[in-house]
Amino acid sequence: MSKMTLKTEGDTHILVTRRFVATPEAVYRAHTDPELIKQWLLGPPGWSMPVCISEAKPGGRIRYEWSNGKGAGFHLTGEYLELDPSSRIVHVERMYLPDPTPDNHVETTFERDGDGTLMTMRMTLPDEQTRATMLATGMEHGMEASYVRLEEMI
Repeated sequence: MSKMTLKTEGDTHILVTRRFVATPEAVYRAHTDPELIKQWLLGPPGWSMPVCISEAKPGGRIRYEWSNGKGAGFHLTGEYLELDPSSRIVHVERMYLPDPTPDNHVETTFERDGDGTLMTMRMTLPDEQTRATMLATGMEHGMEASYVRLEEMI
């Protein structure tokens, strides 16, 4: 297991990398299968995902709804643009906090790395302010908690 890294590039990009001790096929499937997504993409402890729609095909819908079980929650919608099974996912997403954020264009790749997989996610946001707002939500801690859960699951 390796720790997630998150860094910014230019004014509009966020680059996230993480190595998993699992095959690219397993890590890719965990990012597209709604039953698996609901088990690991939860953010900090105490949150759940009661709604998970992941139609993993070009043009397919994405909708994730999170709840902390105490009345707070938020959701994300999006669409898949390109899928190359076991190696690449390209999608667009927008968060509702409660108002929708501008579109976030996300490309995630899964590359074989020895006995595991190197996942690289590159987010492209419309401007520096949108990126700053997104980073201010605490997304880094929620992502790392989710990836630890994913590592344990696969």
